[in-house]
Amino acid sequence: MGPVYFVMAILGCGEADGACRQVATLPARYESEAACNAAAEDALARQGDILFPVVVAQCGEAGTAPVLAADEVRLPEPDRMKTRRAGLGKPAPAKG
Repeated sequence: MGPVYFVMAILGCGEADGACRQVATLPARYESEAACNAAAEDALARQGDILFPVVVAQCGEAGTAPVLAADEVRLPEPDRMKTRRAGLGKPAPAKG
């Protein structure tokens, strides 16, 4: 068995009950899930061309498919609707 590494998937989520859809897998590889999660905010900031109400990053072992239902993602509060989400339930910093 080879070394384990983690990759980051970018998922677009609608406001319905459907599952979020994977729209990108970033080419970077991370040695741990914590390192991958730490890079999520910056990675999401570079994904401005994805046309979904909510965009999240999900880290996982390479070779596994991310699955995330829309109801597992908290939508932004009304005053932060233009922000992106980094990981599950962690708000991205407000841009001013």
